[in-house]
Amino acid sequence: MSSKITLGAGCFWCLDASIRSLKGVISSIPGYTGGSSSNPSYEQVCSGKTGHAEVVEVTFDEELISVNDLLELFWWIHDPTQLNRQGYDIGTQYRSSIFCHSEEQKQMVEATKTNLENNKVWEGSIVTTIELITIFYPAEDYHHDYFQKNPQNQYCQMVVKPKLEKFKEVFSDKLT
Repeated sequence: MSSKITLGAGCFWCLDASIRSLKGVISSIPGYTGGSSSNPSYEQVCSGKTGHAEVVEVTFDEELISVNDLLELFWWIHDPTQLNRQGYDIGTQYRSSIFCHSEEQKQMVEATKTNLENNKVWEGSIVTTIELITIFYPAEDYHHDYFQKNPQNQYCQMVVKPKLEKFKEVFSDKLT
């Protein structure tokens, strides 16, 4: 049975490159959600004026990978204590966010966040927002599988590649 969850962890290129390599992930689609504009463009979202976050909509096979497995990756791949930024990417469009596709999923995600907070996994407070998704806008085609198509891009070399290599090392048993 397939399910969806939509995750925001800074620039969607890093998250997309990591998630699409996991066993059980059916699709990984970069896009935008959480804002007020209809059909926003990348340039509009990057302006910070639409309220949208860069996210990845993940469709996955629950028999092969669980929501908790995806959340483990999500919490690991970024710093959920940074408000409206990830490293040099600054603005609400880069906020740490989880957009759930059901109330049950939202409760599970909130419990995971509470557990991490209670165990003081990070020194700072987790600022990740958790809400039900309303509408998802897929990003322009050139953002899909961006790292694979643009490995020589400077941002990919400096940010995406090191994160992806570390991810593959840590999560090697979960890769396709």
